[in-house]
Amino acid sequence: MSNKKKIHLAQFLVHGPTYHSLAMWRHPKSELGDYAWAKPELYQHIARTCERGKFDMVFFADLNYISDTYKGSLDPALRYAVQAPEHDPIPLLSYMGAVTSHIGLGATLSVSHHHPFYLARLWATLDHLTGGRAAWNVVTSVNDNQAANYGEEREPTDRRYEKADEFIEVCRQLWNSWDEDAVVMDRENAIFADSSKVRRIEFEGEFYKSRGPLNVVRSPQNGPALIQAGTSPKGRAIAAKHADAIFAIQPHARDAAAYYADIKKRMADTGRDPNTCKILSGMQPIIGETEAEALEKQAYHNELVPEEGGMAILSAHLNFDMSNLPPDTEMASREEPELQRMKPRYTKPAGGSFTAREIATRHGQSVSLPQFVGTASSVVDQMEAWIEEVGGDGFMLSPIYCPGAIEEFVDHVVPELQRRGMYRRGYTGKTQRDHLLQYN
Repeated sequence: MSNKKKIHLAQFLVHGPTYHSLAMWRHPKSELGDYAWAKPELYQHIARTCERGKFDMVFFADLNYISDTYKGSLDPALRYAVQAPEHDPIPLLSYMGAVTSHIGLGATLSVSHHHPFYLARLWATLDHLTGGRAAWNVVTSVNDNQAANYGEEREPTDRRYEKADEFIEVCRQLWNSWDEDAVVMDRENAIFADSSKVRRIEFEGEFYKSRGPLNVVRSPQNGPALIQAGTSPKGRAIAAKHADAIFAIQPHARDAAAYYADIKKRMADTGRDPNTCKILSGMQPIIGETEAEALEKQAYHNELVPEEGGMAILSAHLNFDMSNLPPDTEMASREEPELQRMKPRYTKPAGGSFTAREIATRHGQSVSLPQFVGTASSVVDQMEAWIEEVGGDGFMLSPIYCPGAIEEFVDHVVPELQRRGMYRRGYTGKTQRDHLLQYN
């Protein structure tokens, strides 16, 4: 039996033509005809493929806006498909759950423009529909455009996270408002549910009120598994308190290691077992039959990203108009508050600062996820080295084209991971939390 640390894998998705890569929709291997990216059949195929690869989950990001942050215009976002269009991923979870039996099914849904009762009800229902495989990525609004679509103004980061913390607490109380054995279904005595085991929550907090109880019976996981991706101090605190998994975007292993250690310490400080939350580092695999072929695929992909498209997506994610900076500006020295949340990404691996042009191009290629490039064997070498340095629990994979790139990873990299004793050969549980806890 290998004593190597076993890793977890999740697949990053978007219900749209681009994911992290702005080259994706332009790549000749991606299917665009008849809006192929909008059809449920594609995502059912992806779910089956990832289940064949024994992934923990497939995971959808989501944004509820088309950005005009760059130059105050919608044109760059629409011209370069800057995570636009994006269709709602939530309905796809049921489609994908219907053709799979083990893989977790996660999606992003912002708490900023909803009431806890609705989302508690929605996610409990999805957890039932998927047999306990639902996962909710809890986020707050990241861009003024998103808040404006709801007729609101974006609130400061700390306040958004304070509200999110309370939002999750209301949801948890609602999910707990039905005891596990509340449903009796005694036909002879005409008792469907034992009312003594269903209770109101009578929640009154600083931001939300809810009387309860939830009108959905306790779900297989008692609510979905929770995912987070916070990087600010408040975001990290909420992740350490609530998350079953964290999606971490760190371009350098040294920063990923510091983030990993910080989250695990925060968990221990709150009394949580650090093993109960898995930190998945984002990566963009580019696989070839030879090293030369993989490098050619990387160069071809990266050259498909227009500089202005990179500026547009970076502006959207920073909520800051990058056209206000000269392209040769050294980003590491900038003091604007909006730019601080991505500051670790501005430093080159060997030291020194990326320019605005350079970081925008990298952002357009992979949103600054590290690209692991090579044969299946050398990609696994890179994954193993990352885990050894970072101490991380696994990876969130982001493809460069679709379909095709996900299949390449499952067919070539997964067998190599299994051969080295770094990865599961089968599922040992049924729920999303089961998969995340398998290697504790």
